[in-house]
Amino acid sequence: MLAAGRDNALLRFSLGNEYLKQGDAIKAAEHLRQAVGHDPKYSAAWKLLGRALVDSEAWSEALAAYRQGIAVAEACGDKQAAKEMGVFARRIETALIHKPLGLKSDD
Repeated sequence: MLAAGRDNALLRFSLGNEYLKQGDAIKAAEHLRQAVGHDPKYSAAWKLLGRALVDSEAWSEALAAYRQGIAVAEACGDKQAAKEMGVFARRIETALIHKPLGLKSDD
């Protein structure tokens, strides 16, 4: 579909989700960045981007993605997504304070 020029947020979200399922968080993050580029108000894509970045151990980028996702979700009235991303963001913040080096994604 990408080769046919049918690039859009949903396609990039789906590709990112599949790469994440296969354990390729870096490739997933690339597609998820494209998804939010196509649709900056796509709160589910922000949430999954945060997860891909956590799995890639890109902590500050993950935190930034979650914070942006929270703002988007709140603006769109998606309270559950905002709440979930808030929990994930706080976990990263806490972990960075207590374990600035050697942080693992399952902490």
